[in-house]
Amino acid sequence: MICAPSRRRTKIVLNHNKIVIGSSLKALMFAYTNELPIFFSVAERPFRFDFLDPNWDLTALKLENPPSVLTSTKGKMEVGIPANLLWERLMFILSFSGKAPLANLCKTMRYTGSTMVFSDDYAKLVEVGFEHCYYFGDRNCYKLVNEKVVENTQHLCYDWIAFNRGGKHKIDFIKTKDKFVKNIWFYSSDRIDGNSPVKDACVVSHLSQEDLLNFDYSATMARFKMIYEMEKRGMKGKFNGNGPNGKPKHYKFRTSYITREIQKKELNVESPQQHIQIMDCAEDELYNDLISASVSYDKLLRDL
Repeated sequence: MICAPSRRRTKIVLNHNKIVIGSSLKALMFAYTNELPIFFSVAERPFRFDFLDPNWDLTALKLENPPSVLTSTKGKMEVGIPANLLWERLMFILSFSGKAPLANLCKTMRYTGSTMVFSDDYAKLVEVGFEHCYYFGDRNCYKLVNEKVVENTQHLCYDWIAFNRGGKHKIDFIKTKDKFVKNIWFYSSDRIDGNSPVKDACVVSHLSQEDLLNFDYSATMARFKMIYEMEKRGMKGKFNGNGPNGKPKHYKFRTSYITREIQKKELNVESPQQHIQIMDCAEDELYNDLISASVSYDKLLRDL
């Protein structure tokens, strides 16, 4: 008689002195500089229009950081490469060196009081014991930290808007003094193949939980206010000939809604135990240790 092999998964338990929970750029920089294993359920890439300091020297990571110039209605701004490129390089190095053992396999994680249990959509993947945890945030992490009671949670709101007319211009960004439509980023449209001269926009707002329920701060109003801010700064739609008085006429901007993304602005959590540390550090501080830490990854970096 031949017995079918058991489908029960073998219990895998790993033990680490220190671990990092999270996948933000700060989390990756911290794990890289301290040579720590990192675990996460969702890859939290930097915002598309987050740029590095152009003065950062990243040659130790075999990454060039040439400055670029962005144009606004008030002048120009020099920036480094998109932060997403540094995020990808650090994730690659950590994964290749075995410091991101689950990579994108994990979907949820749960603290049992002594270990972290990591699972995919179907079953448990691995159980990890640790002495100290550095927590940078993860939306699918349960029972590790406690949510703070905040009266009116603050959010970052991203409204992605398509230009159906009037999208050809040389402006890259607009900054306002308002929390609603605080920043407007223009980019070559993803809806059109190639490096299109037609630009779409991403409008960034800083809104409270109460604001999100108010129509005055809706995606529709964000479109209207974006056009208002553009016209206020002298931006015009497509040329439409000259009027009877000889003055040039322009078509009105025509836009359509793509999507709205919302995320919490701050990590409103607290640690129930001393060995679980909520991390709040600046990227500039982490950069200072980034280059010296690259010596530990020299063998891998030489082949890049």
